[in-house]
Amino acid sequence: IGGVSVVYHQTEVVRANSKNIILDTGGWFTNTTKTRMNQASNQFNLGFKVYQKDFEWFVDYNNKTYTMKHNRLVLERG
Repeated sequence: IGGVSVVYHQTEVVRANSKNIILDTGGWFTNTTKTRMNQASNQFNLGFKVYQKDFEWFVDYNNKTYTMKHNRLVLERG
């Protein structure tokens, strides 16, 4: 993959290249932000899923679950 960038309301919510995938809420932990991230994953076959449970955000990627505790999460590819 050469590179993917998905911007939503001036925030680059998804950036992906051959080395990593960066998810950034920009401080907006909203359903729409989550939807845009998942749409990007589906459209560009990035392989992650963002979801919420008990007011916390989680990301499933490569058979692992990550907690999105801050605005930004970096997933290593490969």
